[in-house]
Amino acid sequence: MKESVLNRRQFLQSAGLSALALSAGADALALHSAPHKSGLQIGYSAITWGGNDAQAIKDISGLGFRGIQLRANAFGPYRTKPSELKAMLDAAGLQLCMFSSGNVEIDPAKEQSTIDQHVAHASFVKALGGSALQLTNNVRPKDRLPTTDELKRLAEVMNKIGQQTADLGVQAVYHNHMHQLGETPEEVDVIVQAMNPKYMRLLLDIAHYRQGGGLPEKAVIQYRDMIHSLHLKDTMSPITDGTNNGRAYKFVELGRGNVDVAAVFKALDKIKFKGWGVVELDGVPEKDKTAAQCAAISKEYITKTLKFKL
Repeated sequence: MKESVLNRRQFLQSAGLSALALSAGADALALHSAPHKSGLQIGYSAITWGGNDAQAIKDISGLGFRGIQLRANAFGPYRTKPSELKAMLDAAGLQLCMFSSGNVEIDPAKEQSTIDQHVAHASFVKALGGSALQLTNNVRPKDRLPTTDELKRLAEVMNKIGQQTADLGVQAVYHNHMHQLGETPEEVDVIVQAMNPKYMRLLLDIAHYRQGGGLPEKAVIQYRDMIHSLHLKDTMSPITDGTNNGRAYKFVELGRGNVDVAAVFKALDKIKFKGWGVVELDGVPEKDKTAAQCAAISKEYITKTLKFKL
């Protein structure tokens, strides 16, 4: 009788452990096969449409992007009637995820005017339902490298702009850029280190950073606490046939150039990034394409090659 009870207990215990193991295995399998979730949101910049924002809004929305970056050219015609432009964005199901506000002057004589300009743009952004303002800067010196003082001066003025845009609920972000202050990784680092994180954040342009000599996937990790957003962009180089106005590189659709975009996405996943990545292409790289066709190429790379859902 005792042996029967013992065997029964052993059986039940064994069965319970087996069920637990099966349950754990099923949970692990479900976790492994669950669709990947990311905090990255994908938008698209209207710059490729050359100022035809109405068409850009239509095309970008039609391709399934949920965010759009507009430029300062929209400020003129809509500054007194932002509600009209916002209505266009709302009808297209697009959020203003970034606004290109233009250059920041480091000349002390122009400081107040440059601050006033960007603060006015921030008010416009707020009226459009946006929350971020992109700052670029002066053209770099032609005959020398920029000095550390010039780079820090840029950060100083941007901090002042960011402090005032923050009062409006708009985040100011610095965009690294070729042929400007902050072309190389070393210059970018000086600027970023001098930025006040309370008021300024980094918009990392992965193509400009790559063309400037850096690896953007490493920059994502390095500046994980300062990155607000990114430009998802690709650059093809070297170009030696003289077909690109003498420049040794040109910007192209995602997946066609030298930027390891997949590595950037992995780095963003590693730091658990939450924010906007805006696909940007300054102009159509080949004359037989349209802006919409270029956008479709980049979308296919994102959704099919990288298998990322918009």
